[in-house]
Amino acid sequence: ELGWPESVPYLDRPPSPLEFYREWVSPNKPCIIRNAISHWPALKKWTSAYLREVVGPKVVSVAVTPNGYADAVFQDRFVMPEERQMLFMDFLDIVEKKVTSPNVFYVQKQCSNLTGEFPELVCDVQPDIPWMSEALGKKPDAVNFWLGESAAVTSLHKDHYENLYCVVSGEKYFLLHPPSDRPFIPYELYQPATYHVSEDGSFEIVDETTTEKVPWIPLDPLNPDLELYPEYAQAKPLQCTVKAGEMLYLPSLWFHHVQQSHGCIAVNYWYDMEYDIKYSYYQLLDCLTKTVKML
Repeated sequence: ELGWPESVPYLDRPPSPLEFYREWVSPNKPCIIRNAISHWPALKKWTSAYLREVVGPKVVSVAVTPNGYADAVFQDRFVMPEERQMLFMDFLDIVEKKVTSPNVFYVQKQCSNLTGEFPELVCDVQPDIPWMSEALGKKPDAVNFWLGESAAVTSLHKDHYENLYCVVSGEKYFLLHPPSDRPFIPYELYQPATYHVSEDGSFEIVDETTTEKVPWIPLDPLNPDLELYPEYAQAKPLQCTVKAGEMLYLPSLWFHHVQQSHGCIAVNYWYDMEYDIKYSYYQLLDCLTKTVKML
């Protein structure tokens, strides 16, 4: 009993830096914060018409897959999406269903793409979250822009970041597991591969032969195969919906699986985690889990 809540709690206002560090970062607990981004111009300005005008003529990176699963296990491979360079206005045509495609498109490049590819939009949000930057004593490593179809799914995984995930429009659906659920969550090593489009428009999976195998979670938490992974029955997922104008604090090392409403727009801030005693405990738990499975 580590004190994890049975549901993700809500805060009605952004906390002070000290309060946030004491109550949420240090104990590694998630929360949803209301009224933290209500002053952002983006909440009113980021309509499809505005995005077309400001960003439409630019070429941006779009993840394209045949099934909506980018960076996920498929056919015994860890398959990454095709990174297609396309006009943002053409991408919006697909999201708005003005153009039909059998594939799934998602702006999701996680390399601070808001500042790198969409600098015109930064003034509508914030370059960082001031109370979080003060709480941690650092600026975010990356600020990412997300926009995509409802079929786009983020498979279960964890990050070494303190994550503030802000929904500008639509809704995001999170399934979360605390780090203490690690013994019940399966990991396997997979050959990395990438989707490539053939001349006839179909996708083929091409192995990345020069890259080492990738540890990833093969389980779908929404439809777990308990015959194959019986330990997962002991895990305790939390599910929450983050609505427009709300911010999810997703602590470092928490496992998360993400879905969204169609055309949902979000911005997230990744702050590097402290590699402190919490990280050491997780590493110990991870090593013990692997050792027990080898016995």
